[in-house]
Amino acid sequence: MSNNIAPAPSVMRYTALALQLATHCVNDCTDRPSARARMTQSIARARRAIAGSKAFVKQYSGGEVRLVVLPEYFLTGFPMGESVPEWRDKAALAIDGPEYAALGEIARDADLYLAGNAYEVDPHFPDLYFQCCFIIAPDGQVVLRYRRLVSLSAPTPYDVWDRYLEIHGLDGVFPVADTPIGRLAAIASEEIQYPEIARCHAMRGAEVFVHSTSEVGSPMLTTKEVARRARAAENLAYVVSANSARLEGTPIPADSATGMSKIVDYRGLVLAEAACGGESMVASATIDLDALRAARRHTGLTNMLVRQPFQAYAESYARTVFHPANRLLDGGQVRTPARGELTRWQVADIEALGKARII
Repeated sequence: MSNNIAPAPSVMRYTALALQLATHCVNDCTDRPSARARMTQSIARARRAIAGSKAFVKQYSGGEVRLVVLPEYFLTGFPMGESVPEWRDKAALAIDGPEYAALGEIARDADLYLAGNAYEVDPHFPDLYFQCCFIIAPDGQVVLRYRRLVSLSAPTPYDVWDRYLEIHGLDGVFPVADTPIGRLAAIASEEIQYPEIARCHAMRGAEVFVHSTSEVGSPMLTTKEVARRARAAENLAYVVSANSARLEGTPIPADSATGMSKIVDYRGLVLAEAACGGESMVASATIDLDALRAARRHTGLTNMLVRQPFQAYAESYARTVFHPANRLLDGGQVRTPARGELTRWQVADIEALGKARII
């Protein structure tokens, strides 16, 4: 799932931008052509915003933007009652489709790495779709695909785990792209709250987490906000987190998901943050790979990453099941989940854990 790029010549200091954009959802589109037309318009808006932001940053600070992160499902919004077949047809991208080609052109024209999040169809699982975090290199090629593992609204690789591992392997589940701007990995939205996902990336050398999210904007310290800072500090890694500016075209009040796009450094310190209430390029800051790599080589209490006794935890993980795998595999055959089935799985998991007196 990851096509590594030769790391030389390396760019040890550069500007990263968490670009806060509005999402024009496709839920109210009545057919596939109208949904695809709206997605094309969203790509055009992203192109303009990226070009303008890159030019402004260069003029204002002299910084060279080499990494742009876009919000979660910025092309489509999220399914609101649509069945898996309906959403797959309306909103999921083909991995070689025109949307990825257009995003590749943006990365190539702007000469930067472009990260984002979309629903897509894996040709090995044509009856499903996955939510995918992607990174596109300056040559226009997708160099990383990370499929979200924890979701209540979409199938995941864990639901077809055995088959997925046969095809993509464990490094395809937790891909890390070795690039001239560092070793990059992706985390999807609420998964920032699951320490193991970031940790599995860090075990493979990840230095910069790109985090596409669409979450509640709040002046309070939200759980995702706590998690962003924790994942950065505990893994000695940067987090570049882009949130939606708003969600247009759904019954949800548009500015509920807004603001809080930010860049967090490897100490857990917020370097830049966009305000709530609109599109913004304010969340831009310097990524300093030399400083990060030096911190990872320091001795002392602050180097939590290398002090981890992973094997002490391994048996507890291996013998404990909270959420079973392979629920979409029947006799080795992939099946499509029924409407509402993913939520029913959670109900069953809660009942089982309650009976076992674990929760």
